[in-house]
Amino acid sequence: MGKTGITKPPAQGAPGGPSGTDKAEKQPRSVRVVLLALMIAMLLAMLDNMIIGTAMPTIVGELGGLEHLSWVVTAYTLTTAASTPIWGKLGDLYGRKGIFLTSIVVFVLGSVLSGMAQDMGQLIGFRAVQGLGAGGLMVGVMAIIGDLIPPRERGKYQGMMAGVMALAMIGGPLVGGAITDHLGWRWSFYINVPLGAVALAMIVSVLHLPKKERGKGKIDYLGAGLLTIGITAIVLVTTWGGTEYAWGSGLILGLIATGLVAIAAFLFVETKASEPIIPLHIFRNRNFTLMSVIGFIVGFVMFGAVLYLPLFQQSVQGASATNSGLLLLPMLLSMMVVSLVVGRVTTSTGKYKMFPIAGGALITVGLFLLSQMDTGTSRLTSGIYMAVLGAGMGFLMQITMLVAQNSVEPKDMGVASSSTTLFRTLGSSFGVSVMGALFTARVADEMVARGAPGGMPKGAAVSAEALAKLPEQMREMVQYAVAAGTHGAFLLGAGVAVVAFVAAFFVKEVVLKGAGPKDAPAAAEQGGTEAREPVPAKA
Repeated sequence: MGKTGITKPPAQGAPGGPSGTDKAEKQPRSVRVVLLALMIAMLLAMLDNMIIGTAMPTIVGELGGLEHLSWVVTAYTLTTAASTPIWGKLGDLYGRKGIFLTSIVVFVLGSVLSGMAQDMGQLIGFRAVQGLGAGGLMVGVMAIIGDLIPPRERGKYQGMMAGVMALAMIGGPLVGGAITDHLGWRWSFYINVPLGAVALAMIVSVLHLPKKERGKGKIDYLGAGLLTIGITAIVLVTTWGGTEYAWGSGLILGLIATGLVAIAAFLFVETKASEPIIPLHIFRNRNFTLMSVIGFIVGFVMFGAVLYLPLFQQSVQGASATNSGLLLLPMLLSMMVVSLVVGRVTTSTGKYKMFPIAGGALITVGLFLLSQMDTGTSRLTSGIYMAVLGAGMGFLMQITMLVAQNSVEPKDMGVASSSTTLFRTLGSSFGVSVMGALFTARVADEMVARGAPGGMPKGAAVSAEALAKLPEQMREMVQYAVAAGTHGAFLLGAGVAVVAFVAAFFVKEVVLKGAGPKDAPAAAEQGGTEAREPVPAKA
C-alpha cells in the first residue's frame, strides 16, 4: 500500500523538511480533524431514530396510516441490517472513501425524500432508502478508523465514539420534540442535510486514503442476495413475532424457515465465491468469533435496557417522557467515562483482555440489580443500578470492534467492521423482541392475578399522564404489573449477559502495538493494523 496520509502537514522552516518525529507529532492533529468528520457522520445514523421517535405522533396525525406506523421503523431497520455487510465488502474492494461518501449521499437523499413524503406509503419507502445509506455510515466510520489509526492508538478515540452515542440517546428525543413543536415534523428529516453536507465537505477535503490495488474480483451477487433474504427474514421475525403475529402463526414459521434456508445457502455459496461478501475464514480466528458473540449480546442488552428502563420510570416512578430520557443519564455517562478510561489504558499498555471480562461481569450484575426493582425503588437506587450497567457497556462497546479489527488482515478490515456491526444490530433486534415478549406475558399474567381479567388499560403502561387518571386501585395494579414485567425482562438479560462474561475468558490477548516515530512507517504500510493474531490463509 502507498501513503496513508490524511492531510499534508504544514511546511517546516528548518532545512530538509520535517523530521520523522515532527511528522509523528503532526499526525494526531490531522487525525482529529478526520475523526470530527467521521463522528458527524456517525451522529447522523444514531441521532435519526431518536429524533424520529418523538415526531411519530405528529407524522401520523398529518399523514394518517396509523396501521402502518411500525413499518416506518421496520423499513429503516431492515435495509440498514441487510446492507451493512455489503457496504463493508464494497469498501474492501473499491476503496473506503468513495463508498463511505456514497453512503452519506444516499442517507441524506433518503432524509430529504422522507421530509417530502405526502403519505405513509411514501414515507416508508423513503425511510428504506435512508436506512440503506445508514448501513454504510457506521461501517465506514469503523473501517476508516481501522485503516488510519494503529490498534493501540485507537483506544484514545473510544470515549469520543461513546460520547457521540450518549449525545444521540440523550439529545435525540429533546431535539426531536423541539424541532417538531417549532419547525414541523419534516425538519426532523431535513436536519440531516446540513450535518451531512458538513461531513461530506470535511471528508472530501481532509481524508486521503490509498487507492486500492486489488485484483478485479467478481462481486458475489448470489451471496449478497441470499444474505439479504436471510437478514430480512430474521429482522421481520424479531419485529413481528409476538406482537403483530403469534409466534406459532404460519407467517412467522414461514419467515423462520426462509431465514434458516437462506442463511444455510449463503454459507455454502460463500465457500465457493472468489470474493465472498463475508469471508468465512475470518471466523477461524477465535478472537473475532468471540467478539461477534459478545457484540451480539451487547446489542441485546443495551437496546432492551434503553427500551424498558424509560417504561419503568414513566409507569412505576411517575416520570414524564422527557424526564425518563434524562433519567438515563447515569447509564450513558457511566458508559462514556468508562469507555474513555478503557481507551486510555489500552493505548498506554496495549492490553485489553481484562476489559471484556470486567464488562461481562458488570452488565450481568447491573441487569440483575435492575431486575430487583419494584414499586418502592427510588430514582437514586435505579440510577445507581443503571450506572453499573453503563460501566459494563463502557468496557465492551468499543473494545469489541477494536479486537475484531485486530484479528483480521488489512484487506478484510471492511468486512470485519461490517460483520461486527451486523451482529450487534441483530442482537438489538433479538433483545427488543425476546425481552418484549417476556415483558408482555408477565404484565398480562400479573394483571390477571391481581383481578383485572381485561388486562392492561390502553395507554396506561406507557404514559404517566394516563396512569395518573386511573382509579387508585387500577393504578397500583398497573404499577405492580409493569414492575413484574421489567423484572422478567432484565432477569432474562442478566442470564444472556453471563454468556458474554464466560466468552471473555477465552479471548487470546495479542498485545497491540502503537505507531510512534519508529513504528509509523510500518503502521502506514499495514494500514494501521499491527501485531494481530495470524489469520489462516483462505483456502
